[in-house]
Amino acid sequence: MHPYNRLPSSGHSSPSPPHSPLRSPRFRQTRSKASGRFINQPGRTLIQRIAWHLLSVLIRRQGFFLFAPLLYISGMLLYMGSGSFPDDRLPIIPRHFAPGSRYRSPQLYDKLRPEMDADNSSADAISTVWKHSFSAYKGVEWRPCVNTSSGVLPESNGYIYVEANGGLNQQRTSICNAVAVAGYLNATLLIPNFHFHSIWRDPSKFGDIYDEEYFISSLENDVRVVNRIPEYLMERFDHNMTNVYNFRIKAWSPISYYKDAVLPRLLEEKVIRISPFANRLSFDSPPAVQRLRCLANYKALRFSSPILTLGETLVARMKERSANYGGKYISVHLRFEEDMVAFSCCEFDGGAQEKEDMTEARERGWKGKFNKPGRVIRPGANRINGKCPLTPLEVGLMLRGMGFDKNSFIYLASGKIYDAERTMAPLLEMFPNLITKQMIAADEELAPYKNYSSRMAAIDYTVCLHSEVFVTTQGGNFPHFLMGHRRYLYGGHSKTIRPDKRKLALLFDNPKIGWKTFKRQLLSMRSHSDSKGFELKRPNDSIYTFPCPDCMCRTNKSEDSRPSLAT
Repeated sequence: MHPYNRLPSSGHSSPSPPHSPLRSPRFRQTRSKASGRFINQPGRTLIQRIAWHLLSVLIRRQGFFLFAPLLYISGMLLYMGSGSFPDDRLPIIPRHFAPGSRYRSPQLYDKLRPEMDADNSSADAISTVWKHSFSAYKGVEWRPCVNTSSGVLPESNGYIYVEANGGLNQQRTSICNAVAVAGYLNATLLIPNFHFHSIWRDPSKFGDIYDEEYFISSLENDVRVVNRIPEYLMERFDHNMTNVYNFRIKAWSPISYYKDAVLPRLLEEKVIRISPFANRLSFDSPPAVQRLRCLANYKALRFSSPILTLGETLVARMKERSANYGGKYISVHLRFEEDMVAFSCCEFDGGAQEKEDMTEARERGWKGKFNKPGRVIRPGANRINGKCPLTPLEVGLMLRGMGFDKNSFIYLASGKIYDAERTMAPLLEMFPNLITKQMIAADEELAPYKNYSSRMAAIDYTVCLHSEVFVTTQGGNFPHFLMGHRRYLYGGHSKTIRPDKRKLALLFDNPKIGWKTFKRQLLSMRSHSDSKGFELKRPNDSIYTFPCPDCMCRTNKSEDSRPSLAT
């Protein structure tokens, strides 16, 4: 006989299964009596007999099985809550961490240090670090080709006043962009004003950091630059710049916006203000605009005489100390200041004190930004994604793995390192010849700059610019400008090591890795930085990081040499 089908098929009805016999009260009573043999079985307590009776009744009710799991869980919860267990009997569930999510570099350092110190196989890394890049571009060289104009400027359309915000190199972006906009609109640029920032807290003016007279004279054939607006114009605004119409311009605006929206108001008012101005001009602009940016950045902007003199003095001292290495030294931009550690939302090995310090620093610098409802901070995810600043210990491990021996001379550019006495100790163990500006300059030489973060950064910038190797550990405007400036000086090659911090996170979190494997991985990373030394600007790339081809010309023996962009 075919099994019964509960659903009709092809329009034909299937026979229904027979009905179950009805259970009369007499039938149930009989079953109860029959089951009484088990209930009244000798040896069972009253509670056991009652429980068995209830169970037999419930089993006969099919709906019981729908609630059985819920009843079971409830019973278990009541049972577990009624007793207590010693701690050693509680189940332990191991916590699994994603590879690269933890800061375990100190443990790795302790493991690798004996083999690291015994490794004598390192070649003279500082002399061979860039040997592969030039052979790949044999016969090709890039050279600066930004020249000033020789023509006479037409009558000015008015005055532009900008406020540059941020640190030293974000302000530098504003200055160069302001020159480009003023030149394009045939306007006169007022020396940019520097906005006081709550993080850098530097009240320096333009002339305190840059050579103002040199800036004005270098641009005189391309852009008019003045240090004050005529009195007859300022009288219209009660000699108060806040009364001047202020443009709120969207970030990365195209140059066409300035022509269509800003120029008509400039012609009408004769004085306009743009604040804030950082990153208010798109990186992709016509060649005439790009040329003015290059001219401002590489020709007109020169540090003030005191800063430039001290910077060049420190360069000479670094070369003298590293004479055994041909006067070549490594410069490292270390971003492990308190504000950077706090902003990164990463966790290191500072324990409860570090957590307290970072909470206070975030509130002090960003006023509740990190406590907004719905915001979740994931330190492990930040580390995996390469967003955590490298610690001094990690920088040391990385450089030793890249083949730089403990006798290498390193210039460390940084602000005040967080918990420096503790965090700097392993780096100094790995590189005893590590030097900072405080170590190589006399107190009286640094005294005029100690309370001015931008001026101190300008000194670091100069020493890093002329190093054989520049190592960047955490993005930002400082390394980006330096990479571009070094390309401009060194034939298109940045001579910069840019580590892959995602790969580093995995290496530093691997307790099983040996020194040879670790070193092989780091040498490969160093080689990658070498081969990427020559890079051309792509759409939306910063012209200040990639000056080729807008600020530089390619020269070789072939016929496709790039013509000069100078006009």
